[in-house]
Amino acid sequence: MDDKKKLELLNSIIPNTLMETLDIKYTEVGEGFLVATMPVNSRVHQPLGLLHGGASLALAESVASTASHFLIDGDQYEIRGLEMSANHLKSVRSGLVTATARVIHKGRTTHLWEIRIVDAQNNLVTLCKLTNIVLPKSK
Repeated sequence: MDDKKKLELLNSIIPNTLMETLDIKYTEVGEGFLVATMPVNSRVHQPLGLLHGGASLALAESVASTASHFLIDGDQYEIRGLEMSANHLKSVRSGLVTATARVIHKGRTTHLWEIRIVDAQNNLVTLCKLTNIVLPKSK
């Protein structure tokens, strides 16, 4: 499947999910990486009018967990998030943030991802690390 078709597929499965609620859109895919965007507005603000850290984590997990699916045989295996850590480095009040997940380790049973969330000026907003576990599908 080419990259354009992958993006069409990913964006077609967003309706009725948290990604739809947060208006996350997948924008770029390639060998070992996936990119998505999310607008920063009142739907993702915390009470002080800043991007909520939980929304950043939802964006990061959405992009890295989804990216892991391209590294497995989906007929035999499935992905689950196992552990996530994040450092929130810059506040954002509005605009668009972009998350890029890049694979750090592609093991047989675990995948380790680094996710960088940047603002429209390419300033690092949040740096995350996500470990996914690769599980055999239940029969």
